[in-house]
Amino acid sequence: MVSTLWLVRHAESEGNLADDRARQARAERLELTHRDADVPLSPTGRDQAAALGGAWRAMSEDQRPTRLLCSPYERALQTATRLLEAAGWQHLEVERDERLRERDLGLLDGFTRYGIEAKFPEEAERRARLGKFYYRPPGGESWADVAGRVRAVLDGKGLTSGEQLLVVSHQAVIMVVRYTLENLTEQQVLEIDRTEVIANTAVTTYAGTDGDLRLQRFNDASHLERSDAPVTEEPDAAPVG
Repeated sequence: MVSTLWLVRHAESEGNLADDRARQARAERLELTHRDADVPLSPTGRDQAAALGGAWRAMSEDQRPTRLLCSPYERALQTATRLLEAAGWQHLEVERDERLRERDLGLLDGFTRYGIEAKFPEEAERRARLGKFYYRPPGGESWADVAGRVRAVLDGKGLTSGEQLLVVSHQAVIMVVRYTLENLTEQQVLEIDRTEVIANTAVTTYAGTDGDLRLQRFNDASHLERSDAPVTEEPDAAPVG
C-alpha cells in the first residue's frame, strides 16, 4: 500500500487563461485552437512547474517519490516533466494513467456558463436540479464518474508496498481523491470545492501506514511564494463545475 501520496495540480495552462478571458468578456465559448487534451502550459505555468521541482531538489533520497503517475493531458505531462528536470530526479519516469485525466464535459466542452445558459438552457436547469456532484453533461462525466476511476487508482493494485506515490493531475480529480480517502459526504466535498480553488502546482499530501492515509497538507503553494513564479488559482475550464 502507498505510504506517502503527493497530489499536484498541473501548472497554469493556456486553457486557464482562455477561461479567464472568456469569463471577463462574458463570451459563450473559450477561444482555444487545441482540443482539451492537448492544451499546453502557459509561460507562467512552465515557471511554476520548475519552481516546484526546484523546491523539492533538496529532498533526501529516502523521502522522494518512488513512482510518478500522471494524467495523459498535455498540461499535466508538461508539468511533470519540468518538475522532474528541476528536481533532478532521474530515477523517476512519467507514467501516463488515463484514470487521472480531466473530467470530460462532453457536449458542453469549450462552452462557458454564459454559453450553456444561452444554447443549452435545459442542461443548465438539469445541472441546477441534480447538483454539481451527480450532474453528467451529455456525453460527459459527473464527479461521481470521476470518483469511480479514482478509486481504481487508489485500491493499490499494481503498487508496491510502501510506495511513495506522486500524482500530477487536475483540480476535480484531486478534490475527488479527498472525497474518497477521507470518506467525505457529497456536501462536505462540495463545500471544500466552493471555498478553495486549488492553485496551479499546489501540493496536497497524505501519509500513513497500512494504507491508512491521513491528510497532512492541502493546496500548499508555498514553493511559489518563495520563488519568482506567481500563484495562480484559475479554475479548470469547467463552466458547469
